[in-house]
Amino acid sequence: MSGVNMKAVNKNNSGFSLIELMVSVALGLIILTALFIIFVGNIRSRGEIEKASQQIENGRYAIQLLTDDLRLAGFFAEFDSSLMASPGALPDVCATAVSDLKNSFMLHVQGIDNGATTPSCVADLKADTDIVVVRRASTCAAGAAGCEEVAGAPHFQSSLCSNSNELDHPTYLDHHFKLSASTADLTLKKRDCATAAAYYRYRTHVYFIANNNESGDGIPTLKRAELGAAGFSVVPLVEGIEDLQIEYGLDKATVDGAPDSYTATPAGIDDWRTIVAVKIGLLARNTEKTQGYTDSKTYTLLSNAATSYADGYKRHAFQSTVRLNNPSGRRVP
Repeated sequence: MSGVNMKAVNKNNSGFSLIELMVSVALGLIILTALFIIFVGNIRSRGEIEKASQQIENGRYAIQLLTDDLRLAGFFAEFDSSLMASPGALPDVCATAVSDLKNSFMLHVQGIDNGATTPSCVADLKADTDIVVVRRASTCAAGAAGCEEVAGAPHFQSSLCSNSNELDHPTYLDHHFKLSASTADLTLKKRDCATAAAYYRYRTHVYFIANNNESGDGIPTLKRAELGAAGFSVVPLVEGIEDLQIEYGLDKATVDGAPDSYTATPAGIDDWRTIVAVKIGLLARNTEKTQGYTDSKTYTLLSNAATSYADGYKRHAFQSTVRLNNPSGRRVP
């Protein structure tokens, strides 16, 4: 080791001092903390974007479902239900007996304002929300490719045959159409009086807002009670739909297929029969709360009073006006 400068060797091999090491660790922690904050912020921002997108999509989808069904309200193939006499009282929207259905389908839409009563086929109804009922036949004939036919469910058939057995009977309307849960009863003919007329599944759809999607989850949901072979069954449609308000366009004064006025509470059966348009007001909310957010807005759906919530959910209001093509078309001079 002679001739070697030990001080120079020791100086070249020296490491970090304790202070330098502590400073390096502190700087590293600061950088990692900043990266973590950015990462968490990005995750939250992405989550909020996804929740907002889902909320808007749910609202649009709910409006589309209601719009599509309402546009078909009163469709009964060749049969003109406006020729039928009105029932003596507003029918039970959850009726399942064929005799009761025959007494109601001339009322192509029916509603209950702000949940004034709860029909027997509706469960977990959210307070102060509207119920709207759509009555119609399916748009595809039973037996056609892709067309649903449910054994035991009500089906509808109409006839244009001029044979006295089908049209010129004293009870004309009973022979112009048939409504039955047994397809064996559907024996009417087409205009040629020889070919069997097509028949269609008869539909009653009762739309409402439930407090929960699944029991106890607290997610308000647009649901539909559907008439089938065993009565009504409830189907969840769109979650996060918090409020539904409906107004009905009446064609009373001009009788030209266009609404003269709108009301949430048609006065009686005669008013219900003049409905040619429907306004839909719908409120969609996120299914999860947003951290640190309080909804301070107020929401007004159609002519209802403004509502505020002051909670952590973000919301968006939707509105649409739907022309009821079948009943309005029958009223055009």
